[in-house]
Amino acid sequence: MKLLRFFFLYLIFTLGVGLIAYFIDLGYPGQGLLIPKFWVIFGAIAVLTLLAYIFSWMGIRRGGEFSIVAMMGSILVKLLFCMVLVLVYLLKFRVNDLIFATNFISLYFLFTAFEVYALLCNLRHQNKNLKNSF
Repeated sequence: MKLLRFFFLYLIFTLGVGLIAYFIDLGYPGQGLLIPKFWVIFGAIAVLTLLAYIFSWMGIRRGGEFSIVAMMGSILVKLLFCMVLVLVYLLKFRVNDLIFATNFISLYFLFTAFEVYALLCNLRHQNKNLKNSF
């Protein structure tokens, strides 16, 4: 997957997830289904996912064992930054634990699933090129 195509699909995906969250908040006002400062966490996870993908993409382009190290390293760094984000958020705000866990985990796994899908598309393309060379 070319980087420009990823940016386009990522923009559509991010807008889609954001619109779903916005309409959930709009459709159930006063219910507290979204945590305070939800959009800050949404933005942080979106940026971390984008940076992790770009680093992984550069590693795949470089090839060899570095591609695996780059992918695993970027996913690990994203996980660690998200854990720090959770710690800072929970120390700063008092929220319902179930609502926070639902909001954060759904965002984290949605963005991670999209990142892994995009990386697999890159690896599938690389695998097809290897088969054609033999």
